[in-house]
Amino acid sequence: MRDCNEKNITTAVLEAFQGTPEVRLKAIMSSLIRHLHDFVREVELTTDEWDRAIDYLSRTGQGCTAERQEFILLSDVLGVSMLVDAINHRMPGGATETTVLGPFYVQNPPELPHGYDVSRGLKGEPLFVEGFVLSATLTPIANAIVDIWQADSEGFYDVQRTELPGSTLRGRFRTDREGRFHFWSIMPTSYPVPQDGTAGELLRATARHPYRPAHLHFLIAAEEHETLVTHLFVDGDPYLNSDAVFGVKESLIRNFTKEEPGAAPDGRTMDRPWRKLTSTFRLKGAAKPSAAPRAA
Repeated sequence: MRDCNEKNITTAVLEAFQGTPEVRLKAIMSSLIRHLHDFVREVELTTDEWDRAIDYLSRTGQGCTAERQEFILLSDVLGVSMLVDAINHRMPGGATETTVLGPFYVQNPPELPHGYDVSRGLKGEPLFVEGFVLSATLTPIANAIVDIWQADSEGFYDVQRTELPGSTLRGRFRTDREGRFHFWSIMPTSYPVPQDGTAGELLRATARHPYRPAHLHFLIAAEEHETLVTHLFVDGDPYLNSDAVFGVKESLIRNFTKEEPGAAPDGRTMDRPWRKLTSTFRLKGAAKPSAAPRAA
């Protein structure tokens, strides 16, 4: 390990990691070192650029809180989150496709009764959501956990609005014996990802727009099935073809139908126009039972 230079240092570093006892860690570190060193050589990274990179990553970590994960957001806008998701969720035909979790998922949201209005009075166009959770063989899955969350009509999540009284536009439902769940909300809207942190810096520096198309988030967990993390996107949204985090899949685009005033599916009488979304979610079977999230 003496007299290291730009030609031999990679070999020296790889040799230093040869004693790594865990096989998988050794393979990952060896590949990381090779690619990282090749990247530095290819761009001939300057000392100033390296210092700026260290500062950037340090500030990314400092921007993480219990409610916001700036590293996840950075991974999202770099396309890494979707690449990892695609590699780890190669879905069989007919199973609902996955997409990114996003930085605003909150573990153990409040469990709510079917029909609950998660908007809690926020302004917006009323939306009735009805879902059915099925196995790959189209068998209804009872007691599946369905976590939902979304942004409001101004493009903000509840954790970004400190004036809200608690969980808003998010919650947890359990499917009935027919695999069904339903709730009320408001129509989601397209919105910019947070730009006040390091991910926003990167988007501005590279002249990229920060917008995500309108969508609802779903995390669905059931015993003996792979946990599904996905979105449902609003058909016709102007950002479907340029999602800032590369999360749109054709199979996840839905028509949120326009409904006239009158009786809604749950018996509620609507005195103004509203929207309806009905969708089926088909879960991939797991080799081992997945660890479904439970209320704390």
